[in-house]
Amino acid sequence: MSANTTYTDKLSTSQTNRTSRDRMKRPRTHWLPYILIAPAVLLIMSFLFYPMANVFYYSFQNFNPAKPYYNGFIGLDNFKAIFSQDELFYSSLLISFKWVSIEVIFQLIFGLLIALLLSQAFAFRGLFRSISIMPWAVSGVITSTMWSLLFNEHMGLINSLLIKFGFIEKNFAWLADLKTVFPAVIITELWRGIPFFAITMLAALQTIPQDLYESARVDGAGRWKSFIHITLPFLKNSIILSTLLRAVWEFNNVDLLFTMTGGGPANTTTTLTMYVANQAIISQNFGYGSALTVISFIILLIFAMGYLRLSRFGKEG
Repeated sequence: MSANTTYTDKLSTSQTNRTSRDRMKRPRTHWLPYILIAPAVLLIMSFLFYPMANVFYYSFQNFNPAKPYYNGFIGLDNFKAIFSQDELFYSSLLISFKWVSIEVIFQLIFGLLIALLLSQAFAFRGLFRSISIMPWAVSGVITSTMWSLLFNEHMGLINSLLIKFGFIEKNFAWLADLKTVFPAVIITELWRGIPFFAITMLAALQTIPQDLYESARVDGAGRWKSFIHITLPFLKNSIILSTLLRAVWEFNNVDLLFTMTGGGPANTTTTLTMYVANQAIISQNFGYGSALTVISFIILLIFAMGYLRLSRFGKEG
């Protein structure tokens, strides 16, 4: 019995030592970094995920504070009404597509041209760079107020200049006419959005090695060939990322349109986001507005994933 007891004790001791060695080999979990980032994570969850969850929750509700007796769970009725009965939804979606396409394309073109000019060496380059990014620092409400005054029918500077140079004979209501209101807000947003692309493209241009341009010159390549074969390939990822960000921002643009036109006249400038604002803020139909927001979120998610996949972001060639 004593021999068996001794063997058992040795086996137990060996197993204990092995367990101790295994514990010593395992990396210790340091909780301090997690504790330090916990406040930031909680804030993000409070200000981002909780409102998002609320929107999804209210999209299945009939929630209107002005008519509390109708409030309650209605399932997919909001979504059924949007897709089967709401003609303004499809109209606002088409206007959003036009708005985003025109803004992003022209902002990219003009922003890239400005960046190419500002990347050249000339006198007072720093001053012109500062002036070119000033519109980007102005808020949307201030921008829309300023341009509303410029387009004003009675005292606007645009009417005064056009009459002075003989382009028109009398004052014109740019923001009240169905034919001119959309181009007017397009111009306003272009003025504010071009500097974003100018800054982004200018920063990307600084990373291109100048040796490549010198080698291209030696080989007889002109500016256009250098731009196509050197500049654009180096700018590819910057263009993809900036256009994606700008497309999402323009799709969600509401401050400028809300201040300048309110979506009118006759819903000519009612984008999908503007329609959400009208439903939720003006009509106080928060359930229906939440359902529209969920649809907008899904559209943007599909667009972002598809755009990054098709453009091969981060991949060579």
